[in-house]
Amino acid sequence: MKVHRLLAVLSVANLVLLVVLLAGVVPAQARGDAVVLRGRGLEIVDEQGRVRASIKVHPAGRTPGGEPYPETSILRLIDAHGRPEVKLAAAERGAGLGLAGASDETYASLMAEGTETSLKLTSKDGRQQLIRP
Repeated sequence: MKVHRLLAVLSVANLVLLVVLLAGVVPAQARGDAVVLRGRGLEIVDEQGRVRASIKVHPAGRTPGGEPYPETSILRLIDAHGRPEVKLAAAERGAGLGLAGASDETYASLMAEGTETSLKLTSKDGRQQLIRP
């Protein structure tokens, strides 16, 4: 009989604990006063899990040619094949906007770096036009 009584007491205690825990569960909600989303990066993916847009901050470093470059924030809009079609970058020296065409050879680049600005247009056959004020 002692075992049955002990099992009954433990069952009641578990039931009480379950009720207390379930009563304290509050569904997750967005806070009404949260106006800022903070993080080190953001990726938006499509239904297949492929990254279609990203915002990242790249640390300062060196180019493959050895030239230093500053910390840079980059927004990329990426097509279904993984090619960045739009790049918007901001760094200490200035900013740039790159728009890609159907191939890597076809693009438009708008730059504002230091005290200089330029617009560079490149066609698939390699023809380029550089516009500076």
